[in-house]
Amino acid sequence: MKFISWNVNGIRACSEKGFEESFKLLDADVFCLQETKCQKSQFSIDLPGYHQYWNYAQRKGYSGTAVFTRKEPETVLYGLGIEEHDREGRVITLEFEDFFFVTVYTPNSQDGLKRLDYRMKWEADFLAYLLKLQEKKPVICCGDMNVAHKEIDLKNPKTNRKNPGFTDEERACFDRLLEAGFIDTFRYFYPDLEGAYSWWSYRFKAREKNAGWRIDYFITSASLENRLAGAKIHSEIMGSDHCPVELEIK
Repeated sequence: MKFISWNVNGIRACSEKGFEESFKLLDADVFCLQETKCQKSQFSIDLPGYHQYWNYAQRKGYSGTAVFTRKEPETVLYGLGIEEHDREGRVITLEFEDFFFVTVYTPNSQDGLKRLDYRMKWEADFLAYLLKLQEKKPVICCGDMNVAHKEIDLKNPKTNRKNPGFTDEERACFDRLLEAGFIDTFRYFYPDLEGAYSWWSYRFKAREKNAGWRIDYFITSASLENRLAGAKIHSEIMGSDHCPVELEIK
């Protein structure tokens, strides 16, 4: 099975930059989006052969997630079941026969770290949610997790330390995720690969210079390790300030 995750930074804008062509080219069994930035009435797309699930933020033009899947899931859940977190359309969970699939758009700590305290609450609650799911069956989780875990995961670690997405607090939360038994699948296959990024600022020709960050992930329960078949970052695909990331499992 092939899974794709992509922060499209506005699906309406991305659809004008070749989204459907990229969707067909990537040919995933499950394809999920973050930061869709639309309401139900503002955008629709015909994707023959796929079931569609959308979680919209209450605030217009903000956040939001979507999942397109060839196989119909047994159940679909929206959010974490915590009102404080569920107003922004950040999580969709699909239950399949032998695993849960979760897509997430993790809150950004924002300039001046003004949302860092909220982010820490989110991180604790989200990890608890994944562990609760895992009690029933293995978990595949993907999305824009808004953190570069290690120095290898961004171009300029020294100058970005303590900036949103590379604070000690956020990185420690990702440590806890791995310590709980989850696998960072890209690093599983490419532990030492440098220059592998999934987001680039629109400023200073960052993408042209590959001055980026790896903040988009597929993580899986350790019990799925023997089914991991490959991971990719599709930096060649344009249309957003992020690029799609991929996981293949047997």
